[in-house]
Amino acid sequence: MIARLSAVAVLCLLSAPAFAQGAAKPTDPQIAHIAYTAGQLDIEAAKQALAKSKNKEVRDFANDMVRDHTEVNKQALALVEKLKVKPEDNDTSRALTKQAAAKRDELSKLDGAAFDKAYAANEVTYHKTVNGALESTLIPSASNAELKSLLQTGLKLFQGHQQHAEHVAADIK
Repeated sequence: MIARLSAVAVLCLLSAPAFAQGAAKPTDPQIAHIAYTAGQLDIEAAKQALAKSKNKEVRDFANDMVRDHTEVNKQALALVEKLKVKPEDNDTSRALTKQAAAKRDELSKLDGAAFDKAYAANEVTYHKTVNGALESTLIPSASNAELKSLLQTGLKLFQGHQQHAEHVAADIK
């Protein structure tokens, strides 16, 4: 159901004043919340795809997103518990959630191939944007080595998701 954000919306959010060059970088608790929220929203988007799509390739991709993002979020929760860090809600997480709800509503109005195309295109854009945010903002801003390592591992996985989404999008007629 994550009905993703457009690349522009995510880039605007992550380059907003809180993350602007020279401004305060996000804290580890904020980074943890942003990363968890982004994963959870992708799970919701995938669940929407599973409920709406009959396309095997789209459904297989959506199942992969549910599995992989659930696992990464479990690892993230275990890490914050181990570190005794409380994820901190923030403007970026709230904006991601709001945009995801709007995208989910937009996708809910589509069916069949139109839904499949829009979902796959959105997944490409979303993963490309999240990967860029991980590389340029979240990983460099993380001060805890274990959090940074988890984000780096997630980035590698999500780069694979982006490639898979590109393949699915190219195959949908």
